Amino acid sequence: MHQIKPHPIALAITLALFTPLTMAQQSNTSENDEKAEKIEQIIVTGTRVAGRSVSDTAVPIDIISAENLTRAGSTELNQVLSTALPSFNFPRPGLSDGTDTVRPATLRGLGPDQSLVLVNSKRRHSAALVNVNGTVGRGSSAVDLNTIPTAAINSVEVLRDGASAQYGSDAIAGVLNIRLREASEGGNFTSSYGWRETSYTTPTTPTPTGATWSAPANLERSRTDGETLTLSGWRGFELGKDAFLTVSAEYKDAERTERGGWDYRQQYPLVNGQYDTRETYFNRFSAWYGEPELSQFTLFANAGKTLDNGKIYAWLSYQDREARSGGFYRPANDSRNILAIYPDGFLPIIAPDVTDASAAVGYEFDVGEWTVDTSLVWGQNRMAFTIENTLNRSIGPTSKTEFDAGGFRYGQTVFNLSGVRSINVDALASPLNIATGIELRRERYGIFAGEPDSWRNGGELLNGNPTASGAQVFPGFRPSNEVRETRRAVGAYVDLEANITDNMLGSVALRAEDYSDFGSNVTGKAALRYDFTDDFGIRGSLQNGFRAPSLQQQNFTATSTNFINGVPFDITTFPVSNPVAQALGAKPLDAEESVNYSLGAVFNVSGVSITVDGYRIDIDDRIVLSENLTQTNVRDYLSSQGFIGIGGGRFFINGVDTETQGVDVVINWSTPTEDFGLFSFTVVGNINETKVTAVPATAELSALDPAPTLFGRVNVLTFEKGAPKDKFGATVNWSYDNFSATFKATRYGEVLSPGTTAATDLTLSPKVLMDLEGRYDFNDSWTVAVGADNIFDEYPDANPINLNTTGATSFSNYSPFGRSGRLVYGRVSYNF
Repeated sequence: MHQIKPHPIALAITLALFTPLTMAQQSNTSENDEKAEKIEQIIVTGTRVAGRSVSDTAVPIDIISAENLTRAGSTELNQVLSTALPSFNFPRPGLSDGTDTVRPATLRGLGPDQSLVLVNSKRRHSAALVNVNGTVGRGSSAVDLNTIPTAAINSVEVLRDGASAQYGSDAIAGVLNIRLREASEGGNFTSSYGWRETSYTTPTTPTPTGATWSAPANLERSRTDGETLTLSGWRGFELGKDAFLTVSAEYKDAERTERGGWDYRQQYPLVNGQYDTRETYFNRFSAWYGEPELSQFTLFANAGKTLDNGKIYAWLSYQDREARSGGFYRPANDSRNILAIYPDGFLPIIAPDVTDASAAVGYEFDVGEWTVDTSLVWGQNRMAFTIENTLNRSIGPTSKTEFDAGGFRYGQTVFNLSGVRSINVDALASPLNIATGIELRRERYGIFAGEPDSWRNGGELLNGNPTASGAQVFPGFRPSNEVRETRRAVGAYVDLEANITDNMLGSVALRAEDYSDFGSNVTGKAALRYDFTDDFGIRGSLQNGFRAPSLQQQNFTATSTNFINGVPFDITTFPVSNPVAQALGAKPLDAEESVNYSLGAVFNVSGVSITVDGYRIDIDDRIVLSENLTQTNVRDYLSSQGFIGIGGGRFFINGVDTETQGVDVVINWSTPTEDFGLFSFTVVGNINETKVTAVPATAELSALDPAPTLFGRVNVLTFEKGAPKDKFGATVNWSYDNFSATFKATRYGEVLSPGTTAATDLTLSPKVLMDLEGRYDFNDSWTVAVGADNIFDEYPDANPINLNTTGATSFSNYSPFGRSGRLVYGRVSYNF
């Protein structure tokens, strides 16, 4: 029998109507009971009306306070948000080159670069890295939220609704606004230390006949690793009358974790037809598959001064991050190894050094009835790669074992001029709020080459055949890969908001943008909210949005040399401007375009705040990275076009259309008691589904027989099922006298880890992770906390052995919560 699935918006309405009734029936609270004091949370995201509270908006907005950001073992902002927000996920991939260090997060199952990040309502620069590996977020280049320490943050406002008409490109899934701490006195110093105390089980394979080693049928392994020390703090300074300076700093030193399996492969060449005796003693836990080794220092300074006619503000930030993560182990008998250098094989290490910096200055002042804000914001992110414990096979025994492989950088400068005022309109129930402004943005992107030995071919032969060029695991960028590109963008917007009647709030926004590299775009948004009573209202929005192709997607290029039947071929990630890419059908990248629909309800039942929001997001012409096009007919076609020695490659292309729909639910309430203290509860939930409705094709490739696939099943299924189909979470905060505690439970729904065929697909079953932290305040200054994230040491379903052919990848990178196991920690905090 055909199963009918409810539409998410219909489901949202149903939940909105029935949930308050259920809550009311379950509540035993009378009007005479003591109620916790309710403080309205004022927001600046999603609206340009001063003093608007989070409970009065026409679109869903969450506020995560600085206090809530610190109530966890992890100090990563992405990780904390993933447990606080209903549809925010942070998969934490491994064995994925630079993506191990700059890891993507997603909102509502969309791409990491389809959510806009602001700092103090100003656009934040993205990371230089473009993710070209086979993980969630492949092809994207997004803001690295972990460049912002929690000590510098006052709160995080999350708009779970498209907002391109208000803020410009990238705001298809939503907007995250980091509001920096503003303090002219006081401070805090916090020291935390944690480690992984865990055990896991993975399958292995039968021992080969005649082998000198014995493989267990199922590997059970215990680990104590991932020791992490974090020192952070902030201090407020008074700079004269009505002026402040808040300085925040964080130092983090983290050891790696290792969740690999047992390397059951033969490691050494046979000796007289027999296995080498060294096979018995070889440490077969030879992989680094887990969290990277990391040393990181971050500094933030935020300042402001109130003047008679306005205020000036500024901030500076700097971060240096040194990380090390592993590639796949090369056994001693691997053709990529040189026994004279590594007689027991080698594990190549990718060691990126990330430098991130930003600066901003602004002036807010009054001109007549207008409040004007002008600002200039600069940011830059640089990622340089060193490849350690490796070799260039083509150079032979004289090869170095460490190489400077080059890297890339991205920079952004943004000038804003905006004005806000309100005017009285007789037909409206409130003054009409008018906001308008312009934004000028200049972006820069560059790739710089590594040392020659990191990419060149030295001519060394193996059994008379050429050998691989460049540093093993990560060949360096070549001089031919170097680029230095810029672009300009100009945007202008108008935003209107008012109460149409006493019970109806309406807003409209219109924005036009022009880019120097791909053209213009116009977006609009309308949102409406109607309050039937003080405790119940409905809200909805309709808008079109866009995301401009990033400079990284337009210009990233890297080359490696592969030998096919002894013939060298260059395999390249081509920018779309390259003649080879154009011969394969590449066109200049255009903007992704979206249409967003949302409908929801907001109500309060006996002190319980409930929001239910259904959404649908249709995106056309999503920009994706094509498959590797290295088939024989592709090489033959390129040769016929005059491109001799080109073995194919891949390029970015528009053309994937998707439909995403879902429901977000957020419930909050507090229960004060006389004998047991105050309990605060938050329950969040998300149901999400994405369908790919179109994939790209080019006439040039379609004419080949057989026609190569530009966007294959693994990438299609990553879009459709690579995020949890549902996610539910509950948080309980309790406080009584000097004691307090936080309990979190998060259920991650089913996820598909796609294989090249249906037979190799792996469905990751739902998992529930629980976190617990207890705190004691000795006085107003000293607080001690102990806790554990993932108390019951949950892991995703292990990869079967046919998906773990090296023994290294015990768990899938598609796990929405990673694969690190239990984190035990302690924290000491001093307020002054």
